[in-house]
Formats: sequence, structure tokens, C-alpha cells
Amino acid sequence: MTNESGEQRDESTEPRSESAENEALRKLTDFLARGIVANPDDVAVEAVQSGRTLVLELAVAESDVGKVIGRQGKVIRALRTVVKAAATRQGTRVDIDVV
Repeated sequence: MTNESGEQRDESTEPRSESAENEALRKLTDFLARGIVANPDDVAVEAVQSGRTLVLELAVAESDVGKVIGRQGKVIRALRTVVKAAATRQGTRVDIDVV
């Protein structure tokens, strides 16, 4: 891509807006959760800024809560690990709550 003066510029070095980063993390959480549950249409993820941390509130059907949490919390722990890794690349702190 070129700028006004015709010089090449790398889009990957441009800062992304905070809301775009939050939306990307929300979409990632939504995508992963839909792959886990039996009722993917009932998955909803809401992003709430709490201080310096982005809290992603994951809502699923009542019958799918156990699938999202997993035995001894292994599934939700893995989901949090993946999303936190993506957030770290963007320089954002994130937490996932199942509501």
C-alpha cells in the first residue's frame, strides 16, 4: 500500500484502534465457543472494558455450560489461554467469564 507521497508503507506497523482489537478478540472467542457447544446459535460474547482489562462475557445455552467449562475447568482454561495469547500479541489484557 502507498501513502500520499507514493512511498510504500507496511500496514502491519500501523496502530489498530482499541475497539478493533476488542472486536477481534470477541470474534475469536465467539468462533471458538461455537465449535464447542451443541447449540451454536445460543452463543453470545459481550466485551466489557474493566479498567485496563477487557472482560469477555461468554453466554451459552444452559445445557452447554458444562461443555464450555469442561472437566475440572480444562476447556475454559484452554479457551482463556488461546484468547490471552492473541491479546498479548495486541498488547491487551483479557479475561473470559462464563455467564
